[in-house]
Amino acid sequence: MDLNADLGEGFGVWRLGDDDALLDIVTSANVACGFHAGDPLTMRRVCAAAAARAVTIGAQVGYRDLAGFGRRRIDMASDELSADVLYQLGALDACAVAAGTRVRYVKPHGALYNTAADDPAQAGAIVEAVAAYDDSLPILGLPDSALGDAADRVGLTFVPEAFADRGYLASGRLVSRVADGAVLDDVDSVVTRAVAFALEQRVSAVDGSDVAVPARSLCVHGDTPGAVELASAVRAALVNAGVEVTAFR
Repeated sequence: MDLNADLGEGFGVWRLGDDDALLDIVTSANVACGFHAGDPLTMRRVCAAAAARAVTIGAQVGYRDLAGFGRRRIDMASDELSADVLYQLGALDACAVAAGTRVRYVKPHGALYNTAADDPAQAGAIVEAVAAYDDSLPILGLPDSALGDAADRVGLTFVPEAFADRGYLASGRLVSRVADGAVLDDVDSVVTRAVAFALEQRVSAVDGSDVAVPARSLCVHGDTPGAVELASAVRAALVNAGVEVTAFR
């Protein structure tokens, strides 16, 4: 199982999360590309730190929404969204190349992630940008999603993802961050869910039902309270359960 986290989400003098500590735990780093968070210096610093630890770098592309941290949906024309994704991907890849590596996958962030799960137009715009840049790059997203369908149509690799620290609806979608139960920070609960994802490919939804989640990558958010401790506990629990924790590529 791959273990990923969102990193590089500070901006200027503001810092969010402990990037260096998380890079010692995760196998893949979703690095903010400057639109929802991040800036050129942060991007370059995180890429260099990831490369030094042999952590796989992914471009976490988002809406142009620094004030809202990319968590507000924006209705955009497909060509505009595709250009924005291409711009972010190219910028982060330049930082990765400077660190002696490359961007190895793409993951949408926040509202763009959730929108692309159900909106074929926005999903298609993301896929078009990735395919135009490098059609060998996988895309991370929710299982059974419009983003996965769009990737399949053009022959891109789609990697289904699960979230150890987020609440799930019975539909397999994530609980809205404005609702109760959206974010989990209890270590025991997060660890139990992580092991269930890895061994049983399932999660208990907020209504108590079982939801199938055929994930190949598991996310612990870098801005969740106690993120470093959570990620460390998740990795240890996976290893103790006999799960090989390794990047998906």
